[in-house]
Amino acid sequence: MLNGQMTALGKKRSVIREIFEYAKKRSGEIGADNVFDFSIGNPSVPAPKEVNEAINRIVAETPSVVLHGYTSAQGDKGVRDKIAANLRKRFGADVQGDDLYMTCGAAASLTISLRALCNAGDEVVLIAPFFAEYKVFVQGVGAREVVVGSCPSTLLPDMLALEKAITPKTKAVIINSPNNPSGVVYDEETLCAIAKILTKKQAEFGTDIYLICDEPYRELVYDAKTIVPYAPNYYDNTLVCYSYSKSLSLPGERIGYIAVGQKVKDHDDVYAAVCGAGRTLGYVCAPSLFQRVAAECDGLTADLGVYKKNRDLLYEGLTKAGFSCVYPDGAFYLFVKSPEEDAYAFCERAKKYELLLVPGDDFGCKGFVRIAYCVATERIERALPLFERLAKEYVK
Repeated sequence: MLNGQMTALGKKRSVIREIFEYAKKRSGEIGADNVFDFSIGNPSVPAPKEVNEAINRIVAETPSVVLHGYTSAQGDKGVRDKIAANLRKRFGADVQGDDLYMTCGAAASLTISLRALCNAGDEVVLIAPFFAEYKVFVQGVGAREVVVGSCPSTLLPDMLALEKAITPKTKAVIINSPNNPSGVVYDEETLCAIAKILTKKQAEFGTDIYLICDEPYRELVYDAKTIVPYAPNYYDNTLVCYSYSKSLSLPGERIGYIAVGQKVKDHDDVYAAVCGAGRTLGYVCAPSLFQRVAAECDGLTADLGVYKKNRDLLYEGLTKAGFSCVYPDGAFYLFVKSPEEDAYAFCERAKKYELLLVPGDDFGCKGFVRIAYCVATERIERALPLFERLAKEYVK
């Protein structure tokens, strides 16, 4: 007898992947230049030059047997020490190399963290809009997701709803800033409010509640005034799940880390649980070469100017056409209000113009669509007249 849950997940891809596969099929039929695929957050700008320089230098200087051999299960010690030192320098983080666990990207960081923290029946709070796969990750460890809404005008957490959602069964709250799918950044006021609620509830219930920060977009902000607060500086029981996929344009290399700060309660046991969860999931010894590359290039970014230009072009064009969306300070997504209640129906209508968008239902927000603007700028310029034609279909 097969695992029914796993079979069902294998037979039905995420809505993002379904649209991505449809785009490939449609490209084969009418040509890729005629398909405007805004479905997937695949970086469209090259990795910074320092990445290739680091790869070449590391390959040249490191004996092959060492470079391509196993590292420690939690990652190379020198790599972890270098990244931790950078976190201390950049954010004043209370973290050492032995507090880091190198992972195969953000998904591995999240699934390991949830497996480490949760027992069957525990609850994990998700703040909508949220990355669609969070539900899969939570259910995969036998926990239950509890969805909390956001303020419609800002897409920041509804703090009253968050406080009501936390119960004695709450094990963790996941936040994602800059946010996928909205591009919204949780500012210091928001972090302080979340920390206050979690601290209060821990005392009220006599339990440990963890804040899991999913941070693949941390460096992707476009205005000098926009600051992404470092969450462990506001709430002690915080695990940071980081990925270099977006900042360094390395999604295919699958490299990231989990940081368990020194202030996490029962720190040694929590870190041991992370190591044990990585072991049970088979996530030991992240890719050796790219551990070293990540350490060399930590804190760098690809050319954010391209994404900023795309954001401004798309946001201005869509709002001029009559669409409504919350202004994104980071990541590379617009979360657009659907002109009709059924976002799936709107996305189907958009297909008439070969515009491929993702309905917001799986992100926990019905009536919205996500548009990933990590595409060639020319693609956006050619798509805007099509969006205008689409918008006119809803003018009465």
